[in-house]
Amino acid sequence: MTGLLVPFREVVLKVHSRCDLACDHCYVYEHADQSWRTRPKTISDDVIFRTAQRLAEHAKTHALPSVSVILHGGEPLLAGPARLRRICEELTSAFDGIAALDLRIHTNGLQLSPRYLDLFSEYDVKVGISLDGDRAANDRHRRFADGRSSHPLVLKAVELLRQERYRHLNLGLLCTIDIENDPHAVLDALTELEPPLIDFLLPHATWDDPPPRPDGSPTAYADWLLAVFDRWQEQGRPVPVRIFSSVASTLNGGPSLTESLGLAPTDLVVVETDGRLEQVDSLKSAYEGAADTGFDVFAHSFDEVAAHPGVRARQLGLAGVSETCRACPVVRSCGGGLYTHRYSSAGSGEGFDNPSVYCHDLAALVHGIEARTSADAVAPAVAEPAELLAAQEDLTRTLLARLHADLDGRGGDPWAAGWELAAVLEGSEEGARELDAVLAHPYSRSWLLDSLDALYDERPGAATAAADGLRALLAAAAVRAGLDLRAPVTYRDGALVLPTLGRLTVGGPGEHGTVLVCAAGDGFLAGAAAGPAERRIRRVRRRAAAEPGWLPVRAFALPGGPAADRGFVIDDLDPYRDCFTGPAAATLGAAAAGRLGAALTEAWELIERRAPAYGADSADGPLTFTPLTGSVPGEPSVGRHGYGALGIGADERADTLALTLLRGVRRARFRALADVTDLYAADGSWEHRMPWQEELVPFSRLLAGTYERLALAAFDPRYRDGVPQALDTLEGAAELTVGGKRFLALMRKEF
Repeated sequence: MTGLLVPFREVVLKVHSRCDLACDHCYVYEHADQSWRTRPKTISDDVIFRTAQRLAEHAKTHALPSVSVILHGGEPLLAGPARLRRICEELTSAFDGIAALDLRIHTNGLQLSPRYLDLFSEYDVKVGISLDGDRAANDRHRRFADGRSSHPLVLKAVELLRQERYRHLNLGLLCTIDIENDPHAVLDALTELEPPLIDFLLPHATWDDPPPRPDGSPTAYADWLLAVFDRWQEQGRPVPVRIFSSVASTLNGGPSLTESLGLAPTDLVVVETDGRLEQVDSLKSAYEGAADTGFDVFAHSFDEVAAHPGVRARQLGLAGVSETCRACPVVRSCGGGLYTHRYSSAGSGEGFDNPSVYCHDLAALVHGIEARTSADAVAPAVAEPAELLAAQEDLTRTLLARLHADLDGRGGDPWAAGWELAAVLEGSEEGARELDAVLAHPYSRSWLLDSLDALYDERPGAATAAADGLRALLAAAAVRAGLDLRAPVTYRDGALVLPTLGRLTVGGPGEHGTVLVCAAGDGFLAGAAAGPAERRIRRVRRRAAAEPGWLPVRAFALPGGPAADRGFVIDDLDPYRDCFTGPAAATLGAAAAGRLGAALTEAWELIERRAPAYGADSADGPLTFTPLTGSVPGEPSVGRHGYGALGIGADERADTLALTLLRGVRRARFRALADVTDLYAADGSWEHRMPWQEELVPFSRLLAGTYERLALAAFDPRYRDGVPQALDTLEGAAELTVGGKRFLALMRKEF
């Protein structure tokens, strides 16, 4: 097997190999592997020491920030306080200065007492307790060998953990599902105890030893869990439930939150009481020796275990599931189920190359949770243009706040003064509105991203450049708002650029310095100080004309009316516009800019006639066009900028520009959505056929290409070829999130 070795971040340390209960569903004592009979009852000092050293060595080798060690059994509390203290001491000492140590213990709780909890508080050992619900549910399996109930003692342990002095140690409750139990009664009993987390576990089973299904239903376990889910919803979701959170996370493009679901590679290893290193403990349910590696802590490193074929088989993600699972649209959420649950000793899928024995349950569970939550989970930006603009604004504001935090005073007085000016603008309704407008300019995002990169890369002058960019943005906002504020702005190479407004010549080539800018009527004043030496620009907005030394951003009206927000600009002035896949052209002359503006207007008119739904009204906001050199006719360029910028050829004709606009508006919107919400996940794990090119591509390319082609098809019917097949492929793909499915539904309505 190839691929990078996945280091272990979670270690199950068996500290005692016997138990004080006789649970009939226990995978350690009741299933195929009976190796516990040959193990020492209690972990020895030598095993403790060697495990701590080996694990710290592993963490140091892989620079792991933290490692979780779960004290387990049997019943780990049977090891006694003195032995558990020794374990905590050795591990804490070994990890000192190397990595954070997350200590946990999973127990049935029968032995839990203040003596143990005081020890656990000393070493911050979090405690998880197994409890299967109310007394009737818990007693179905979790009894003493003589048949006595364990329920009262478990409740006593839980109540002890709920005391204020121990509450910080409470990890939550683990509940093994039995579909014979009343799902509502089980949940009610668990939530009444107010745990920080509930973890429902499917009972370990294989195709050789399948789980009981009294009514023969292939989805009995999903039905039980969905009944719990509905009750949980009715209760207002009082407690996090890991399996529900995991499915919700993967449906929205996030990671799985449990080993039993999802495609994340396993990073867990087991250390037995005799020091043997084994694979995940649940494999003991498959067959005798299924968890064996042949390694131990005395002679082998954790890296050697990580390279074991059995361990690597559980780290292959999508490649590690069966062919049936790879073609299933819910595989990203279920991950083929727990590895153990795939085992069969016979048939074409001998071994673990099978779907889970809970396959139908997992599919029904994922679909059931999706059906119950998708409306709340879809970001409003997917369907509402105004929400997309608001989300983009929030993103820009977030980046600005991050830049301020990352500078951490390194911007000096210029940045501090600019930040104060921003607060003044925010205090005025007009100032706040115009600051939002300037921050919404696509190249404000380019400045922010470039500044953050410069700080990260420790480029010389990064803080100064960031402060210069901020002051230019704030001055532009103050001028647009008509506020009587004198804003200092840096000019370079003899030119001062006010974003969204224009460029003022204030000196000769190579000159640089600072001028004060202040709003004046419909224009502004610029100079070193107040007085007759100031330059006065009479008008800067609403398609202002050029004046001597002043070149405004060229603005044009869109077909359909004179409304101020129905227009586009040609920005060939902004210093951060060179952010496309092709180089930005030099500033256009008046005649060339006029020709490009006329061609763009004609292209919009052509779209309005042939595909009115994709005309000017289809743009969510004002568009900014920047001429590029060497661009391909009909192909807009995208780059590192905010929403609404397109790079185009400076000399394209109206008919090719119409295709440029259709493609560009769609690409801009798709990129903007991808900035603020997850339409898909696990991109590149599968390849899909793009019908109009007969090419295998990743999901993101097929989705973006189909979205773009829908607009082209409305303009020219020849582009309809392949769209139905592409939509069908997208609908059956595993990569779609719930937001992506909503987006796809809107695409189908367009077609």
